[in-house]
Amino acid sequence: MSTIGGCCGTRPKHIEAISEAVKHYKPRRCLENIYSDHLLLSGLEPARIGPQTLFINIGERCNVAGSKRFARLIRNNQFRDALEIAKQQVEMGAQILDINMDDGMIDGLYAMKMFLNLIATEPDIARVPLCIDSSNFNIIEMGLKCTQGKCIINSISLKEGEEDFLSKARCISKYGGAIVVMAFDEVGQATSEKDKVEICTRAYNILTKKANFNPFDIIFDPNILTIATGIEEHSMYGINFINATRKIKKNLPGIRISGGISNLSFSFRGMDQIREAMHSIFLYHAIRNGMDMGIVNAGCLPLYDDIEPNLLRLCEDLLWNKDSQATDKLLQYAQKIGKDNKTVVQEKDWRFYNLEERLEYALIKGIDLYIEQDVEEARQRTDLYQSSLSIIEGPLMKGMNIVGDLFGSGKMFLPQVIKSARVMKKAVAYLIPFMEKEKEGQLSNLDKIKSRYVGTVVLATVKGDVHDIGKNIVAIVLGCNNFRVIDLGVMTPCKNIIETALSENADIIGLSGLITPSLEEMIFVAKELERLEIKLPLLIGGATTSKTHTAVKIAPRYSQPTIHVVDASKSVIVCSSLMDRNNQQDFIEMIHEEYEDIRENYYQNLKHKNYISLEKARDKKLDIDWIRRPKPVRPTFLGTKVFDDVDLNFLVPYIDWKPFFDVWQLRGRYPNRSFPKIFKDKTVGTEAKKLYCNAKNTLEMIIKDRLLKAKGIVAFYAANSKGDDVILYSGDNLLKSTPLAILHGLRQQLEKDSAATEDPYLCLSDFVAPEDSGINDYIGMFAVSAGFGCKEMCNRLEENLDDYGVIMVKALADRLAEAFAEMLHEKVRKELWGYSSDESLDSFALHKIKYQGIRPAPGYPTQPDHTEKITMWKLMKVEEATGIRLTESLAMDPAASVCGLYFSHPEAVYFSTGKIARDQVEDYAKRKGFPVDKVEKWLAPILGYDREELA
Repeated sequence: MSTIGGCCGTRPKHIEAISEAVKHYKPRRCLENIYSDHLLLSGLEPARIGPQTLFINIGERCNVAGSKRFARLIRNNQFRDALEIAKQQVEMGAQILDINMDDGMIDGLYAMKMFLNLIATEPDIARVPLCIDSSNFNIIEMGLKCTQGKCIINSISLKEGEEDFLSKARCISKYGGAIVVMAFDEVGQATSEKDKVEICTRAYNILTKKANFNPFDIIFDPNILTIATGIEEHSMYGINFINATRKIKKNLPGIRISGGISNLSFSFRGMDQIREAMHSIFLYHAIRNGMDMGIVNAGCLPLYDDIEPNLLRLCEDLLWNKDSQATDKLLQYAQKIGKDNKTVVQEKDWRFYNLEERLEYALIKGIDLYIEQDVEEARQRTDLYQSSLSIIEGPLMKGMNIVGDLFGSGKMFLPQVIKSARVMKKAVAYLIPFMEKEKEGQLSNLDKIKSRYVGTVVLATVKGDVHDIGKNIVAIVLGCNNFRVIDLGVMTPCKNIIETALSENADIIGLSGLITPSLEEMIFVAKELERLEIKLPLLIGGATTSKTHTAVKIAPRYSQPTIHVVDASKSVIVCSSLMDRNNQQDFIEMIHEEYEDIRENYYQNLKHKNYISLEKARDKKLDIDWIRRPKPVRPTFLGTKVFDDVDLNFLVPYIDWKPFFDVWQLRGRYPNRSFPKIFKDKTVGTEAKKLYCNAKNTLEMIIKDRLLKAKGIVAFYAANSKGDDVILYSGDNLLKSTPLAILHGLRQQLEKDSAATEDPYLCLSDFVAPEDSGINDYIGMFAVSAGFGCKEMCNRLEENLDDYGVIMVKALADRLAEAFAEMLHEKVRKELWGYSSDESLDSFALHKIKYQGIRPAPGYPTQPDHTEKITMWKLMKVEEATGIRLTESLAMDPAASVCGLYFSHPEAVYFSTGKIARDQVEDYAKRKGFPVDKVEKWLAPILGYDREELA
């Protein structure tokens, strides 16, 4: 007997007795380890990978990114059904199972733990080793804790530097796992043969010399990258991997080589027969050069000798870069291989259209892969196009006109339109240098292009405001409808707007803004346009703007047409109507009459609305019995706590995707607890699904390459209310503590209707214990951002004329910032403040605000005064701690930022302050220590009277 010990039924005394009984015997001497040169793994059964071992198939279908069915089952918590996929993989020849749960809609930690524990109960699956695959190291560690036997970890790399690399390697070594190391360092992913070899060599030396890692437990993934993309340098990616594999195996004793095979053929996605042949041919050569294992669908690999000869030759030419036309020839071959590829043929056979049809098709479908190639071909066809300008005026403009018509009729959606605009921009950018050389007389081709536009529109986000997603979309949509758009960006002073409009001979000016102070700036711009006697229509748009505000507050300051534009699709209608010389006057008169009616109704309603006095409103405040209520919970600390460079993986599960689709003007229901209903929408479902996939891919890239950074700060203070204000103190003993700051509140004053006469007139201070109660209460505040790096990323995309990418990144940054706020609030409730430590809510319940407490933000209906941010920024030292700054108009920069206050009381609710009367404005000004007229500007949107009329 070589082993003695206990099992689940034995107790410590039993083991102690066994030890005592055998202590006189010498332990059996271990035999020589005949597997010392093997990678040793195990499930329920041992797996020994040595010099004579054949290629190891790592099953890929238990990866949420590798199987739509598996991902759906995991999202729906159907783990038992998902086990069938694992079982099928083993039955089809997978010798190791890759398990990956990285998905924004999945709780990766929970899913990994559940699935691995279930695998352990299925001997047919558990007999093979597992490969725990995740970009989140917390999930990897969870996998290590739950996996029986010895598993592989996929993966770690040097991209975060040596210290992070060593820390993760030592953790994996502690649990006894083997390790996959990606050829990725601080500079980026290795693509060349030289970089692959150098990075793997450096990682090997660090692991073996500094971490004492067994070299036979090291597996290198030198990056299998996509070939046949149409980009010349990508044609060497297959060769680089194979050559690097040979050198790495030769120079680094003991290691193994692995890789994700499906990456190679990604440009042929949908063409299963082509992809499977490419995988088989690639593996045939890679294995001969030292590749030991790979993540691949084990049941879908044809034998090398069974591949149809023509297909074999084409794939060989593609892999070894023998023929520059190999990609096109392979696409042509795809047309002949049966109905399995019917859909793909329909997508790809447009490359065999005539030149003009190809250009139009590329624009309509938003395909920019071949646009420069096709435009250059058009430029060479002097029999068809006499100049570069004629290419723009001909097929390019024709294609964009079709795009505009389809969008206008609702047959094309905003994401598609933006992709079309990207193609057009790239085509025109390619032609501009040639057009500059083709000047004729006094009028250059560039001037001729200007004359071809319907009109010129100058767009700008006004001074003090940093938000521009909506404006950017308007610019793109107008551009697709043959308008020349000059976008001045964000934080644009009035002087720049007017000077540009005059110098560019603009036909229309458009102003955008998100925050309420921007409304005052828009009024100022209108007044300046009137003072300077400029005769251009003025468009107003943005989240806080409205038709009523435009009609009442802006239009009267400017004698020219001033029109509110609700979204991008309406901008085309308005601008086209303003440029239509035949019907322009009728359109302007119609707007004028409509806005007159709006103004009249507004003032009538203003006069007929009743307000109770501030004194009476305070008498009818929310009545809370503070004495009988449980005492407020003290936060775990007072003061500030900074969150620096938060892992974006933690934020993804908190994303509310509905506002993301709203940005792209795809209206539908999202999300449902189990499945996003917008995907089933007959009108927008297909496009929504495509957009969501693009978003997930972009988000994955952002997280993987650390392109955006999230930073934040949270603070807690002892507090009591005093009237409508909340006083913050330095310590718990409020009688002895020094007041730190005052947060000023606004109270509802608009008279309740007869059905709600008992309803209180609310103010945020009602949710904090009053100072005469003798109760120590607390309040929290926060500021978070996921926008660090967004500007730099968007600048790079703009250099590549990728408007679609810019909007995608900004929309995702906004979602991540809101997710950060949601995640942090949950952490506050459960840990940092801890007043709801037993809370257990899913993302659906979080977005429906099913939790206790609120986090109102200054500038929003519960406290419409943006200047309260100044107090928060001074108190928490937000800019010094996080880099989030306030502009002169109190917008947060970066734009993807969120701030607010925390109230914990069970009766705390969100409410709308609504319109307020002059007595409260005067009282508020006195409490804040500012002149009434200044406070009126801050609170202009909620004034229950017209200050100009009163003056």
